[in-house]
Amino acid sequence: MTRIEEKIGDASNVSRETKDAFRTYSAAIRSWTGRINLIARSDATDEAIWERHIADSLQILPLIPDGVDRAVDLGSGAGLPGLVVAIERRDIAVTMIESDRRKAAFLQTMVATLGLRATVRAERIEQVKIVPVPLVTARALAPLPKLLDYAVNFLSPDGVCLFLKGQSVDAELAEAAAQWRMRVERFPSRTAPGSFILRISELQRAA
Repeated sequence: MTRIEEKIGDASNVSRETKDAFRTYSAAIRSWTGRINLIARSDATDEAIWERHIADSLQILPLIPDGVDRAVDLGSGAGLPGLVVAIERRDIAVTMIESDRRKAAFLQTMVATLGLRATVRAERIEQVKIVPVPLVTARALAPLPKLLDYAVNFLSPDGVCLFLKGQSVDAELAEAAAQWRMRVERFPSRTAPGSFILRISELQRAA
């Protein structure tokens, strides 16, 4: 049994279908990382994929408000956290935006292989036009002020952003406060000491 199989097996509340999907997803990340930079090659092991990437992304699931049925994931890359949300929450239609066509091809392959309720837009974030959604996510994409510039174009008026941020979060929040009015909730990361998940709502540009 591989390390990721042990980790997934420990999650007794996860369905067999979901466990199988994560095994397939992890194997695909390992395979594709040999050809394109989905994740750092030093991370392309079962344990690192689970601990540093999948488990990290899973942390946002309890923070998703009730009633969310659509989401946009910005700069999806290897599908973190967008593909993880699509695997765990089959009731949420996830649109993943990834301008790198090789990474977008990986995401499209995963959506088809796993039969997910998700779509992939192989375009620059600035070029994508869709109906506003109640949830916008991103991980390791850009500093917070830039993320908010992106997110505001996709977020419905009562929507929420969930951003996984690193140790520079205080400086990013201070910079963003000059441009934005918002409600910010911070949740410490359980997988990356010093990192946080930001849940942002009531987002408006500053006058």
